[in-house]
Amino acid sequence: MDLTVVAYIAYLLISVALTIWVARTLSRNGKIFLADVLHGNEKLAEAVNHLLVVGFYLVNFGFVALYLSQDETVADARGLFEALSVKQGVVLLVLGVMHLGNVYVLNKIRRRGVMEREQVPPVPPQGWTGTGQGPWAAPTTRA
Repeated sequence: MDLTVVAYIAYLLISVALTIWVARTLSRNGKIFLADVLHGNEKLAEAVNHLLVVGFYLVNFGFVALYLSQDETVADARGLFEALSVKQGVVLLVLGVMHLGNVYVLNKIRRRGVMEREQVPPVPPQGWTGTGQGPWAAPTTRA
C-alpha cells in the first residue's frame, strides 16, 4: 500500500475521532452555559445545544473532507508524520477558532440579557421625605 494512502487513512481516523471527542465535550459542558444564556430555559438550551453539535459536525467533517487531498506523494515515514502533523494542526486550529467564535457570540447574547435585567430601577421614586426649609425643601400644600 502506498504511504500516501496510509497518510489519508490516518488523517481521516484521527480527524474524525478528534471531532467527535470535541463535539461531545463541548456539548456536555456547554449545557450549563447555554441555560444561563437562555435565562434558565432548559428545553430551549437542549435544543440549541443539539443544533450547535449538528452544525459543528457538518462544518468539521466537510472541512476534513475538503482538506484530505495532498499534492505531494509521501515517500517515507518522516514525510508521513510531517503531512499528518500539518493537516492535523490545521484541523485543530479550525476547531479552536470555531469554538472561540461560538463562545464569543453566546457570551455577547448573555451579556445583553444581563444588561437588560440591570436597567430596570429597583425602586421607583416615592416622593419627598424631608421636612426642612430652603430651595430643596418639599413644597407645602395649602388647604
